[in-house]
Amino acid sequence: MKNYIDNSLQMRFKIILIFIFGFLLCESITNKAIGNEINIPQEDLGISEKDSRIIKNIEIKFVNEDGLTKDKKGQLITGRTQKDFIIDNLRLKTGDRFSEKLLKTDLRRLRKFESFDRVKVSLQEDETGVKITFFIKESSTPSWVFGGGNSGDIGIYGQVGYRDVNINGLNNKLKTELQVSGKDIQFNGEFTKRYSLGKPNHLGYRIAAFRQRNFSETFSDDIRLQDGSTTREGRFGASVALLRSFNDWDGALGLNYSRISLRNSDYQVAQVDSSNSPLSVSGTGIDDLVTLSLQVTQDKRDRRDYPTQGSILSLSTEQAIPIGLGKIKSNRLRANYIHYLPVKFLGGHGSSKNTEMLAVNLQTGTIIGTFSPADSFNLGGLNSVRGYDNGKVASARSYGLASVEYRFPILRSVGGIVFTDFATDFGSSGSVLGEPGVKRGKPGSGFGYGVGLRVLSPFGLLRGDLGINDEGDVRFEVTTGQRF
Repeated sequence: MKNYIDNSLQMRFKIILIFIFGFLLCESITNKAIGNEINIPQEDLGISEKDSRIIKNIEIKFVNEDGLTKDKKGQLITGRTQKDFIIDNLRLKTGDRFSEKLLKTDLRRLRKFESFDRVKVSLQEDETGVKITFFIKESSTPSWVFGGGNSGDIGIYGQVGYRDVNINGLNNKLKTELQVSGKDIQFNGEFTKRYSLGKPNHLGYRIAAFRQRNFSETFSDDIRLQDGSTTREGRFGASVALLRSFNDWDGALGLNYSRISLRNSDYQVAQVDSSNSPLSVSGTGIDDLVTLSLQVTQDKRDRRDYPTQGSILSLSTEQAIPIGLGKIKSNRLRANYIHYLPVKFLGGHGSSKNTEMLAVNLQTGTIIGTFSPADSFNLGGLNSVRGYDNGKVASARSYGLASVEYRFPILRSVGGIVFTDFATDFGSSGSVLGEPGVKRGKPGSGFGYGVGLRVLSPFGLLRGDLGINDEGDVRFEVTTGQRF
């Protein structure tokens, strides 16, 4: 037991060192290449920096798709967002001494609002001071999404979703999704009331509820259930979190509940698989997970969608409280760092949403204590190590993941990438209850590389990746959105 504890501590120490080294290396490259601050084009500034200038006025103007403040009838473009809300979220205020650094910070902050498609700024100076004008193109919300398909688990299904990211003009957000089939009903809903810098004593909050069902990535069909069917994994639960910003950090303190159940093809609860290994901590096939979570995020990207430079760092801890089936008591630690570095190897001409860059993603995590095997870190797949199927690299207690992408424009709306992914469980898969990864022959570490296409469409970014893993397998998969 003592040897296991010593090895576990050494492993976690190595994980921390590797992540810190990668983080410092990326930051060092950025500081040497482009500096810490996001560059605002000179056409946005229009004048040189003078520390003695005083801000005499801050104005908000809404624009259309062509960047004009008036429509074809000569009427001013009106926005849904309350202008006072926008000004409250700026660090620069009327009467303050002008600071280009704070202006860049404000511009970056506004560009991260989901309700804004495009934000530009201009300055006008005279002997009385500086006038700042923000030109904002709002996104098209609310919106409905309809879809459907055929799943190997639930058969034919229909899907409907509703999304509004600017309720009451205060950037409050509601996202809902409902999926109905002949076998099941699934849903996902979330409401977020944004924290405002202008009202520091009023916390934001987020409320969410979900019900999900899918094939288990941990208990893959290499070892099936005793009735010969593939393991299904069901989850339902809810969470509530308080939100606040601290300088450049956004924090969320949450209370979460989820019930994890392992089931057969008839959706009946299964307690063990065909090798008689347990599927849950409780031994019933169902585990309850009640946790207190804390997450902090530092977002230095130049914008939320299609960033061209900057970084985002997320750190989280989730402490399980021994309540309900399984009485799970554990702590889940995770770190995720993404870095975007603009380069000019080819000098191609794309668009503001399709630029040449290097993108790096470093992830690591570990779980201390007893946890449900279905809640292990599953490595491999389209959003992990490409070239592998989902969860086919490892089901682990601890993990490290590194991905590098070279992104480049081919046409204005078409881009290409060359990528490589690597993940490892640091030898921790054997410490998961029932050893599901070890018994299913998952290698514990995996490497993948390949090429892909990105196409900007009216429905968002379409993504196709051709991945080859270190075992020689080839997979081509299509989805939406960037890998990171």
